[in-house]
Amino acid sequence: MTYAEFKSALAQSNCKLCGLWRSRTRIVVDRGNPRAKILIIGEAPGENEDLRGLAFVGRAGKLLDELMESLGFDTNRDSLIINVVKCRPPGNRRPTPQEVASCFPFLKKQVDWVRPKAVLLLGATALKHVAPDKKNFKMAQEVGSFFTQPDYPGVDFMVVYHPAYILRDRRKMPVMLEHLKRFIEKARGARCD
Repeated sequence: MTYAEFKSALAQSNCKLCGLWRSRTRIVVDRGNPRAKILIIGEAPGENEDLRGLAFVGRAGKLLDELMESLGFDTNRDSLIINVVKCRPPGNRRPTPQEVASCFPFLKKQVDWVRPKAVLLLGATALKHVAPDKKNFKMAQEVGSFFTQPDYPGVDFMVVYHPAYILRDRRKMPVMLEHLKRFIEKARGARCD
């Protein structure tokens, strides 16, 4: 099976592994380039993503695209963007641990297919579920630092504030830009051109 076949099968699967299927419009698999060696992982689809079937196309996604583009990085060409869960939680709430556990095998397959050299985690939910050894953390202490994970040897990870948080607190924008710049500089050699 190719990544395109996996994506199509998942998107059309009518998955019912958790209760999120009851309120979704579409299963949101990804957005971007599956041949890129940079993976961006968010929390869950929002309303716009649910309606369009694409990851990070709402206000937070547009902000991420603008910030990355200002640093010479095209999210659609240079990365693949996915979420921890593939269906929108009601009211855009955080996904529950059970919902994440049901969906995590799909995320793991995406990571295995892409074999990223660098992963950008967007927000605390992505960090908590992709790096479970980081249980009790404060985002202010974690953002902007590179780390590795034993389950993903050879992959550099960085967590940044979620773009939705930046939309609520614009004072964090300079910090976010600096972290994104450091991430892109380190990951630049892994980019798919």
